[in-house]
Amino acid sequence: MNCRFCNVKLDIEFVNLGMQPASNNYIALENINSKEIFYPLTTYVCSNCFLVQTLDTQKNDELFTDNYAYFSSYSSSWLKHAKEYVDMIIGKININEQSLVMEIASNDGYLLQYFKEKCINCVGIEPCSSVANAAIEKGIDTKLNFFTKDFAKTLKKSDLIIGNNVLAHVPDINDFIEGISICLKDTATATFEFPHLLNLIELNQFDTIYHEHYSYLSLTFVKKLFEKHNLDLYDVDELPTHGGSLRVYGCHKNKKSISDNVLLILEKENKLNDFNTYIQYKEKVKQTKRNFLELLIKLKNENKSIVSYGAAAKGNTLFNYCGIKTDFIDYAVDANPHKQNKLLPGIHIEVKNPKEILKTKPDYILITPWNLKNEIIKDLMYTRDWGCKFIVVIPDITIL
Repeated sequence: MNCRFCNVKLDIEFVNLGMQPASNNYIALENINSKEIFYPLTTYVCSNCFLVQTLDTQKNDELFTDNYAYFSSYSSSWLKHAKEYVDMIIGKININEQSLVMEIASNDGYLLQYFKEKCINCVGIEPCSSVANAAIEKGIDTKLNFFTKDFAKTLKKSDLIIGNNVLAHVPDINDFIEGISICLKDTATATFEFPHLLNLIELNQFDTIYHEHYSYLSLTFVKKLFEKHNLDLYDVDELPTHGGSLRVYGCHKNKKSISDNVLLILEKENKLNDFNTYIQYKEKVKQTKRNFLELLIKLKNENKSIVSYGAAAKGNTLFNYCGIKTDFIDYAVDANPHKQNKLLPGIHIEVKNPKEILKTKPDYILITPWNLKNEIIKDLMYTRDWGCKFIVVIPDITIL
């Protein structure tokens, strides 16, 4: 295919994770024998603009359906992050009760609820009714729609537009940013958060590659993207979320001064302008797979029981790439009830309530959402009573 940003033919493969199902397509127990569709999970880097991107194999309305099971509010650390953002941005750009705040991919209202508490007008744009309805129940005005340039023309202009972990989920990234430009008031700000491509490579975060993530973003690329649509990228923050993310601040051209932070991060990304960076990374991914399988084989040969904590999309990518099924993992648990009593896509490991851990007392717990490992280990302190250990695969295989 051609690059989704600059239309140059893609011919440099980045990472190939084989054939995989949609990472959030959890299966009801009664549908265990139903047909699953697998798609190539292959990424390329554009030789012209350096955008890392998946092959187009699924449309976004096939991935983000009414049964979408990712609810942001089930992570206490993510709620804390959202609340801190609201307090920060209100002071940074002078948001008040006369302002209008819009969040794209607003999920279950995890963030907009904090604007609502401060009596600030807000609206969410969310295509998945499963999570949108949860936001509406909180009293948050939520429009059930994908955000596109045409849809943007029907919306009021906003003083602040927020897009947390959505820019990477957009198949037509040019159309999306053009819509942002349409909805943004003259001196307004748009902020976007996304996992940093530099961390994906340096910290071996290949399990964050899945079909929902059409693009893997650097500041260098996003700056080009903004410029193409007459926007300035005027500031950037480095964040610890999702294993290391960037928060970028955009505005209409020449409306705000450019922060020194932008140049500092661009300099850190110099290695991303070298094709060898992308080519060499493939081998690291393959070695991780071999090491992970060696560990699991060793533990199972010792008759150790292993369960997985967190029915996360990144875990589904890892398990499907490595071929990990119930011969290695007894079951998975997740705090999100919308994932419980279902099967992980592809590998068909059953997801149960975390209380199951206390019943079965496993020898090892494999934490798949490694970005939340500290939160999870704290919640599972009681497992020390029987000597349970934790396994984390990314960035390096570690037993805790």
